[in-house]
Amino acid sequence: MGIERRRVMRRWLDWPWPLPALLVWLGAWAVYGVLMTWGADSGRALLAAVLAGAVCAWLQPVPWRRLLMAVGFPLSWALSQGVADVPAGLWLGVAFMVLVLYPPSTWGDAPLFPTPTDALDGLRDVAPLPPMARILDVGSGVGDGLKALEQAYPDARLMGVERSWPLVWLSRLRCPSARIRQGDMWRHSWADADLVYVFQRPETMAPAMAKARAEMSPGAWLASLEFAVPDEPPTATWTCPDGRSVWLYQMPPTDSVTDLTASAS
Repeated sequence: MGIERRRVMRRWLDWPWPLPALLVWLGAWAVYGVLMTWGADSGRALLAAVLAGAVCAWLQPVPWRRLLMAVGFPLSWALSQGVADVPAGLWLGVAFMVLVLYPPSTWGDAPLFPTPTDALDGLRDVAPLPPMARILDVGSGVGDGLKALEQAYPDARLMGVERSWPLVWLSRLRCPSARIRQGDMWRHSWADADLVYVFQRPETMAPAMAKARAEMSPGAWLASLEFAVPDEPPTATWTCPDGRSVWLYQMPPTDSVTDLTASAS
């Protein structure tokens, strides 16, 4: 019964991100407000609210999300104390810009995590592609992944798909040689790509593999920075200069791992 109760308590963590973080932040503010209403000392109320948020954040298995959950309330509290005279309209403007850049429809995907420019150098030795191969970066953000792919495959035809219009415009300016479309990476066809590059979340890797299997041609590659497909042996791995792995899966997926591993020199 105890295990089932803990599962129920953790179920809210599976809601689309960043809803779990918003709930933790609002909950911490509720603790702080209630204690202040009851006449508690402001320092003790603040400490109790920070601890409440930290306990909830500890349940989150993904480290960067755990950190955001934990620091959200104390950061917002500090801002509220130091910028009390800032007009409310400014905060509404900031919230509007965040929603434009990261609309609710993208909350189930990864946030903006840039791919280091040299992260994929040498990847071609592990996942060889012919000249003029078509490479698709899904969830291309501001174009960092496309620039890294261009450095790794200078003669490839680069494509990107990104849901946020402002990010599409910015990435087009940064990557003029790539063809970048605004759209949903899950609805956009991967059928024409010789390699699809993803830098997503652990939870999205199984759906990404399912889509790759359904749409990509035999011999095409799915490349994922940092996150592997659960219970799926990679065809090869590549170690980036910063120590992170690129997990490579050639269609159709292999049943065992080969010796095609490499590391950056």
